Amino acid sequence: MKCVICKQGCTKSGNGTFTLEREDTIVIFKQVPADICENCGEYFFKDEIAEKLLKQSESALKKGAEVEILRFAA
Repeated sequence: MKCVICKQGCTKSGNGTFTLEREDTIVIFKQVPADICENCGEYFFKDEIAEKLLKQSESALKKGAEVEILRFAA
């Protein structure tokens, strides 16, 4: 897929990091499957991955964690 940010590079499969900051909580997921632009490095998550990230983030938010660093569970 052509990168929608730089419009120069193409994306290829890899892993990225997802960070969510809401109120006083920061949730970081490592090793998340993504399409990464070979030119600018921007990465894109498929809809089903993004949905799982948000659901897993809600769990950390409900616990009241200030910072939560997790490995993505597919």
